Amino acid sequence: MQDDAATIGRVNEIIAAHRGAEGPLLPILHDIQHSFGHVPQAALPVIAEALALSRAELHGVVTFYHDFRAAPAGRHVVKLCRAESCQSVGADRVADHARAKLGVDWHGTTADGKVTLEPVFCLGLCACGPSAMVDGRVVGRVDEARFDALLAEAR
Repeated sequence: MQDDAATIGRVNEIIAAHRGAEGPLLPILHDIQHSFGHVPQAALPVIAEALALSRAELHGVVTFYHDFRAAPAGRHVVKLCRAESCQSVGADRVADHARAKLGVDWHGTTADGKVTLEPVFCLGLCACGPSAMVDGRVVGRVDEARFDALLAEAR
């Protein structure tokens, strides 16, 4: 893990790249997450000061958007659709199976650091639900057996 000085240096570079842009907060947060795999705690006061935001305002944005992480994700990210159309065809059952199989709850990462499980509220594959996204690849008609197969492929 990088030390705070290196983290702050990189955060300042990212902020500088967005200087003068309209509404730079979300692009800055996305670039920081892309750079580190999460939004490090050490970055928050630097961002707040640069954008003249209170830490509370910044915290509200970071925690509102579930794609921003406070800690690095596992090597593989599995997102399961939680929208109503997927729920109507068995998404809750798949979600319960996934959480039990991985031994984590939503936004959790397995103890070995291999898989992070996240909810998502629509992947645009409503006609093929339940749907999932594994490492950026969207998959439809996911049941418990297909989830296990996807997990085996990812690991």
